[in-house]
Amino acid sequence: MSTTTAAGTAESGGSRTTGSPWRNWAGNVTSRPVREVSPASAEELAEEVRRAAADGLRVKTVGTGHSFTSIAATDGVLIRPGLLTGIRRIDREAMTVTVESGTPLKRLNVALAREGLSLTNMGDIMEQTVAGATSTGTHGTGRDSASIAAQIRELELVTAAGELLTCSEKENPEVFAAARIGLGALGVVTAITFAIEPVFLLTAREEPMTFDRVTSEFDALHAENEHFEFYWFPHTDNCNTKRNNRSAGPAAPPGRVSGWVEDELLSNGLFQVACSLGRAVPPVIPSIAKLSSRALSARTYTDIPYKVFTSPRRVRFLEMEYALPREAAVGALRELKAMVERSPLKVSFPVEVRTAPADDIALSTASGRETAYIAVHLYKGTPHRGYFTAVERIMTAHGGRPHWGKVHTRDAAYLAGAYPRFAEFTALRDRLDPDRLFANDYLRRVLGD
Repeated sequence: MSTTTAAGTAESGGSRTTGSPWRNWAGNVTSRPVREVSPASAEELAEEVRRAAADGLRVKTVGTGHSFTSIAATDGVLIRPGLLTGIRRIDREAMTVTVESGTPLKRLNVALAREGLSLTNMGDIMEQTVAGATSTGTHGTGRDSASIAAQIRELELVTAAGELLTCSEKENPEVFAAARIGLGALGVVTAITFAIEPVFLLTAREEPMTFDRVTSEFDALHAENEHFEFYWFPHTDNCNTKRNNRSAGPAAPPGRVSGWVEDELLSNGLFQVACSLGRAVPPVIPSIAKLSSRALSARTYTDIPYKVFTSPRRVRFLEMEYALPREAAVGALRELKAMVERSPLKVSFPVEVRTAPADDIALSTASGRETAYIAVHLYKGTPHRGYFTAVERIMTAHGGRPHWGKVHTRDAAYLAGAYPRFAEFTALRDRLDPDRLFANDYLRRVLGD
């Protein structure tokens, strides 16, 4: 068993330190755990869970802190999975990869590509750990292919009793049905097995389009493309659309200069300057939005999946995202646009719209229904409550489900009505964690106590 020195560092096994303040990526959540631990194996992690329980301390795991909610905050033991990284095995017959829970998606994507393999779908960034991304329901956009968690074929979980549980459709299937998006409430994920496929090429077609055209053709654009998404720039009638479809090739990635201009200069460098100016002088935001929405031009390129699906995101922000029945998305978006136009709000970030097919995960935002996502953002440090409250009012009127890792004010009473399998999840939580070892304020709000 690891022992702790007076300085707070473990002498053997994984590292352990006295608690210091933890802050998420956006800087809107902080917590001060009693201690932090970095176990180097699932067995060491189980030992730390048992020790925390014996000490009467709650336990939370934190990845890269890309959630905007306090889902990972704790005043007890904070588990950092930085030593639980790497691929355990690739099974080319079953077409699966088993990966340690603390592995960043970027490392997984690069390693798979090196082996001629790929995930089927992914979100638009890849900084998160695999466990953090799946536990909060991270998703991209897709007509037929769903969230990252929907690609899980097996997972390994340390329970509140300190036991290692393997879950799949065949082994502990009732846990598997819920724990793929477990919110950290059912245990600590230590390894995940994903379905994979031979690496393929995607052709991305980015094109400006008017708001009226996108919304009137939304169903057709969704039906005709494997992956469709668009961004509407508030205070304008301008959108930027992106269609990703499989391609026979050849690969034709963006040119080094043109790619840098689009992805770094316009989407990060100049956008950072524009956001800073807008925060300091809000009345200029509509003018900046008009310029920004015209700066991005049409382009087409072909590359391997993670280079098409994901983009660098260096401008820090706060985000709220709601999942709606897909048929409600256009109406809700039009209401959102009308609300912004009649209000004094000044919104510097575009509104993002994506889709997902229905899946069978208990607390997936796409559980049991075809889904569209509407995400709103504000630059870090900008007062957000007025905008987010107005957006949330629209989304909940359409039966919206909030993204578990993004800002929202919903509670267990609302969510029990939004998720048909909510009671199934909470009953499983009662069985696996009756003493609420993995609880925190956020989980008490969204799941009840």
